[in-house]
This record gives sequence, C-alpha cells and structure tokens, in this order.
Amino acid sequence: MPNIPAAPMAICFDLDDTLIDDEAASSTGLRAVMDRLGHPDFAAARALWDVQTEISFGAYLRGDLSLDQQRRARIRALAIQAGHAEIADNHCDDLYRLYLDAHRSGWQVFPDAIPALHALHSSGYRLAVVTNGIEALQHAKLQALELSPYFHAVVCADTAGTGKPDPAIFHMAAQRLGVTPSDCWHVGDQIQSDGVGAVAARMHPVMIDRRGRQRFEGVTTVANLDELLRLVGLPSVAATGSL
Repeated sequence: MPNIPAAPMAICFDLDDTLIDDEAASSTGLRAVMDRLGHPDFAAARALWDVQTEISFGAYLRGDLSLDQQRRARIRALAIQAGHAEIADNHCDDLYRLYLDAHRSGWQVFPDAIPALHALHSSGYRLAVVTNGIEALQHAKLQALELSPYFHAVVCADTAGTGKPDPAIFHMAAQRLGVTPSDCWHVGDQIQSDGVGAVAARMHPVMIDRRGRQRFEGVTTVANLDELLRLVGLPSVAATGSL
C-alpha cells in the first residue's frame, strides 16, 4: 500500500457503489425493463447497460447529449439487443421511468456506510459527497437512506456545471467544506473519475474495491469503510461492534 499522508481535515465521498449499492439497485431496474422488452439474457443485458451508460452518460457530462437523450440511448441499446429495431422516444421515456421506479425500490446502503460516517462525523471530520449523479436523484437517495445528516456539502455534476474528473468539482467541494483541497481525501470506486480527478485536484485519493474486482496499482485502496477508519486512526467499527 502506498504511503499514507497525514490524516485529513475533510473527506469527500463518491456516492454510488461507494456508500450505496448502486449495482444492485440498477440490476433491479434493469430486470424490470428486460421483462417489459422480453429480453432473456441478464448477463448480456448487464454488460451492454454498463458500457452504454458509460458512453451515454459521459456524453451528457460533456454537454453532447441532454439528460433525456442519454437515457433514451441506453434504453434503445437494450431494446435492440432484445430484438426491437425501432422504439419511439415516448416509449423510451416510459421504459426509463419504469427503470427509475424499480431502481428506487432497490436502494440500500452498504452495511458499513452509516457506522463509518457516524464515526467520522462524531470525530469532527468535515464530510462531503462529490458525485456525477443528478442532484435531485442523489439528494433523494441521501434522504431516503438517512445519510443526509452526516454531510456538510453535496456537490453534483449537473448543478456544479462540471463533473469528475474535472478538478473544479473537487475544488468546489473543498470550498464548501471550508478547507484546502490538500487537506481532503476523496473516497471512490472509479479510478478515472475518482482517482485521477482527486489527484488533479490535489486531494489524496482512496479507492474502495468492495467486490475485489479491480487492481488500483500505486493508489491507497481499501476493501471497505472500516479500513478507511483505521487509515485515519479511528477504532474499527467491526472490532468495537458499534452500529
């Protein structure tokens, strides 16, 4: 593991697949759309959805597609894979609303999230969420899952005017927290948006690899948020049994 700098004054967190199990929620939404389309192969649909989401949402962040356009592109890709060559915009919109409703029903925090956030907040750390997700949706998740009280700032790409890995969104979070970027750590699961973006912003990146699927060479990496607590010198929640 790389050398760890001095403990930070503040910690920024990605939200989806860092604090919230978005992969599980999106799978719930995806299956609902698959059922409507008659799509029989979840593995193929999941792989396509992930790739198309990266392409289409990336285009949205760059300003090349509107929010609705990127959503329709994702639905159309899935529909074509299911054998539907033509699908109207309004049908795409209906299917995406179905996806969102099912996705919402699957929202859940990782078991270590609230204990770790409580420990950090109680110890005086300034905490923020920095996410490329849509602000209205991200705030709804935070409120529904009772995460909002732990954060002093929530910075989202659509209202910040830029997204990760642009250093500007990290700088905005540091400014709202009242600290310099170099006094912040940023915890996330995506090496480009979270890791590279944090370094460019002069924050210390901490990558979280919850499912053991990725190799983050030369970057501080944790398997869970209990390990993050140990990095900043706080007692392990797992060891103390605190909830």
